[in-house]
Amino acid sequence: MSTPNGPTLAVLPTTKGETSVDRPQVLQPPGWPMPKGYSNGMMAEGRIVVTGGVVGWDSNGVFPADFLGQVRQTLANIVAILREGGAGPKHLVRLTWYVVDVEEYLADPKALGRIYREVIGAHYPAMAVVQVVRLVEKAARVEIEATAVAPR
Repeated sequence: MSTPNGPTLAVLPTTKGETSVDRPQVLQPPGWPMPKGYSNGMMAEGRIVVTGGVVGWDSNGVFPADFLGQVRQTLANIVAILREGGAGPKHLVRLTWYVVDVEEYLADPKALGRIYREVIGAHYPAMAVVQVVRLVEKAARVEIEATAVAPR
């Protein structure tokens, strides 16, 4: 939907009993190419849930050896934090990924996408990926900050 003075909104499908205010709306400016695997912008109303930089360690502080294993665990850790705040993956409005090696991130996009969908689902908030020299946790290959907006 579009209004002369407002943003263009791509409304995500809702499930039975869910209203459009229960989840964020995608902002897609007219004429822009559709992004794949992320959204250009999101709009939501509710309670903000913010994570710190989340890494892919398990409850014992152990990291998977490979990048994709760390991504899976990092996303699962984010889901656990969201749950503590009364939110879920569908409430995400932003993810900022910090990776030690962007080539690892780009190496297998199909596997990365599959892992993302298995943990988060087919919900693609605004995202950015930033390569960094290193992360505080030396064994970490990826760290992700998340912002979600849970319904009131």
